[in-house]
Amino acid sequence: MSGKRRVFDKEFKLMSVELSGPPRGNNRTDLNALAKELDVPPAMLYRWRREFSTKQNGSFPGNGKVILSEQELARLKKELRETQMERDIFKKAISIFSRSDGKYSGS
Repeated sequence: MSGKRRVFDKEFKLMSVELSGPPRGNNRTDLNALAKELDVPPAMLYRWRREFSTKQNGSFPGNGKVILSEQELARLKKELRETQMERDIFKKAISIFSRSDGKYSGS
């Protein structure tokens, strides 16, 4: 095996999915032959097709970067604020309860 990992750009992946069949309507029956033509493993074609069929426009973001929707980003920011607030409350509670026994100095 070669030691270098090949990288395929988004356009190549989209073109491969389009050539491979059902998600776009072109009905190519022999994916092994297509994989050989494109010089990619057949399993990779199947993975690209599966990703495209589940994510559509969000598929193949590049370099492992996940594209979050605006709603998902807002939800995560809200969750972060709530978690930080809970953390601050716990810090204050620990500080209050440990004043009497002197075990915790607080930060």
